[in-house]
Amino acid sequence: MRLIVVAALLALAACAKKDDGHGAPPPGAPGGPPPEVTVAHPLVQPIVDWDDYTGRFEAIDSVDVRPRVSGYLQSLNFRDGQFVRKGQLLMTIDPRPFEALLAQAKADEARYVAAAAVARTAFDREKKLLDLKAVSQEEFDNAEATLRQAVAQVGSARANTRAKALDVEFTRVTAPAAGRASDRKVSVGNYVTSGQTALTSIVSLNPIHFVFTGSEAVYLKYARANRAGTRPSSRVAANPVDIRLADETDYRWHGRMDFVDNAIDLGSGTIRGRAIVRNPDGILTPGMFGHMRLLGSGAYQGLLVPEDAIVTDQTRKTVLVVGPDGKVAAKVLELGPIVNGLRAVRGGLSASDNVIIAGVQRAHPGAPVKTVAGRIVAPDPGSAPTMPTYVEPPATVATPASAVR
Repeated sequence: MRLIVVAALLALAACAKKDDGHGAPPPGAPGGPPPEVTVAHPLVQPIVDWDDYTGRFEAIDSVDVRPRVSGYLQSLNFRDGQFVRKGQLLMTIDPRPFEALLAQAKADEARYVAAAAVARTAFDREKKLLDLKAVSQEEFDNAEATLRQAVAQVGSARANTRAKALDVEFTRVTAPAAGRASDRKVSVGNYVTSGQTALTSIVSLNPIHFVFTGSEAVYLKYARANRAGTRPSSRVAANPVDIRLADETDYRWHGRMDFVDNAIDLGSGTIRGRAIVRNPDGILTPGMFGHMRLLGSGAYQGLLVPEDAIVTDQTRKTVLVVGPDGKVAAKVLELGPIVNGLRAVRGGLSASDNVIIAGVQRAHPGAPVKTVAGRIVAPDPGSAPTMPTYVEPPATVATPASAVR
């Protein structure tokens, strides 16, 4: 009986404590005060879109060095992997046989020149005698034919001399282009064959090409933008590109588009594009892999919100906003790329909305909340560029417009 009385007294005391207000429910609980959240308008900032591609670097000039005359290799005049200038001596083929042939050709030329001089003298004499009717027309015609033949022989001899002089010149194998040479493929003393034996190869490095492929949809996007005259080339360097290497986190290599192929590949449905990139230090090497971004739009006013403010509802992305009545509502978003750590919103949100940026977990659609004014800040908002009349479809990457060179 005593235990029952004590339990009853404790129950009465608890009820009295609840009635005193000391046991009020926490904020957000039924019957309790509304929870406190931080709200802010979306950050409005000019941004531009970039399209992402992967590709590889290719040399603008790539030459297999082969001899233009046959002979025995006499000397090597470069180091494996050396940077060479155009016209720099790389190898020497034994020139003595070709110098002998050149001397013979020059002697033949001199002999034919002398014969032509004799024929010229005979022709002049026959012409004077013909005027005096001292020789027949047939004798004069024979003298003229002999002169013509001698002149032709002189021309042939001179052409042969020039050919032999070229052969002597070709015994000096020079770099046909500037760039980095590969290793030597033949050692001194080996016989090399004209046009067949590979001696080494040279690839140019500065500038260098970056080759990639894009889908048919992307090609149509750019083609229509160019037709409309809304490509950003009128405001910045024509079709700029940024590239990062496999071990880099930032896009430190810069260039511009210089070629798009004339047909779409039927097998893959893609089209080949090419950019030209500065490579003053020669770090970029043909065959190297890279990630490229191509300017995909003109500048436009974008709405940016923090990633923490975005709620995933199954397959939908939403943000919670506070209406004029102080109640929470959910808005379904069409998201864009990340810009300086903030998420671009392409649809479903307006610049005047009060987005909950802190306390999202305490807010529920349809429930009232207590708001505290906040602010969404970007690292570098930049300056607002001129807005284009046309904005291309969304890309996978975007940056502040002030970051465009």
